[in-house]
Amino acid sequence: MIAERTIHKIRPNFYMIAKRVLVVSGVLFLFLLSIDLMVQAFNMLGNDFAKGIINATQNPFVGLFIGLLSTAIIQSSSTTTTMVVAIVAAGTISFESALPIIMGANIGTTITSSIVALGHITEKTEFRKAISAAVIHDFFNFFAVLIILPLEYFTGFFSSLCKSIAGFLSIFGIQDNHLKFVPLQSFSNYLSGFFTHSPYLLLALAVILIALSLKSITELLKAILIGDARKKLNSFVFGNSIKSLGMGTIFTAALQSSSVTTSIMVPLVATQKIKLKQALPFIMGANVGTTITALIAAISKSEAAISIAIAHFLFNFIGVLILLPIPLFRNLLIWCAQQLGLATTKNRLIGFMYIMLTFFIIPFFLIFMTSKPGKTIQMHKNEEISIPIHSEK
Repeated sequence: MIAERTIHKIRPNFYMIAKRVLVVSGVLFLFLLSIDLMVQAFNMLGNDFAKGIINATQNPFVGLFIGLLSTAIIQSSSTTTTMVVAIVAAGTISFESALPIIMGANIGTTITSSIVALGHITEKTEFRKAISAAVIHDFFNFFAVLIILPLEYFTGFFSSLCKSIAGFLSIFGIQDNHLKFVPLQSFSNYLSGFFTHSPYLLLALAVILIALSLKSITELLKAILIGDARKKLNSFVFGNSIKSLGMGTIFTAALQSSSVTTSIMVPLVATQKIKLKQALPFIMGANVGTTITALIAAISKSEAAISIAIAHFLFNFIGVLILLPIPLFRNLLIWCAQQLGLATTKNRLIGFMYIMLTFFIIPFFLIFMTSKPGKTIQMHKNEEISIPIHSEK
């Protein structure tokens, strides 16, 4: 009798696990398929389309604001970075032009936690703490950009490092065509055959599939992981900074969404379940964990595509190495977040205006201003590129 009961308990668990594995595998297949479809769509669009994107992204500041604005609109850095990987894999834009877009996407994704913070607007103290928890994610990315973008601008060190790592990985055949999954490639070629004369429709289909697959992965894994994670949050996750950083990385890598994990921190800090300084390492870890999406998307693609996926990882990883261990930087992040939180206590409209200005109004205005015809900019210190921004008929 006992043995029979044990078997009955095991069977449902086995079937449930098998079902979840199959569903997650199917969604992952859909995600990889959407990447291949997008690469083929960009290849079909040809030189004129490529020229328009190149002109828009040659200015690193325009690329930064494009990444920020587009991610703020769709509220998913994973979607933005995945599309950037596909664009680079298709050879539409160079690695150097794509790099600022990745940095901008990192900033744009923080809008979700800021919107979650607005849910506490009716409680004055909670709203102050919620805004502080939300914007500390923003300030981490602001500071990382302020450190890494000038370093890249003057020395090209960051892009060289990413390319070197990608070149090293090529020894192991990471972007080798033999790594391509044949059924995936065959199905991708079959589908794209229907859109030979409609590349824009193929591109739209690919974008929709990317969004749906990422959303599905997030929801599936959230249902599996998030319940158990909440039970052990205080004792297991926030024991020390290293543990918190590691759990933020692992949890976000599993969920494929930093927006979900960082948004969890907002109500926890707002209701004083944890302190802001405890949430900071977890949020930093979430930024590192979210880079797994681009790395998956880049597998079996070009070396440039792998370079941009590595850049996404290194941007966050280097930011953590600089901003977390050094007390001056770590305390500055917390102080900036707390000051903005205090400002919202005096006038709650400040929180709303901060979101609108940071994620929409300022990026849109700067894209418009820096994209004027005849702008000449320097990609690196010793290199000038003239950028005429106008349409060719």
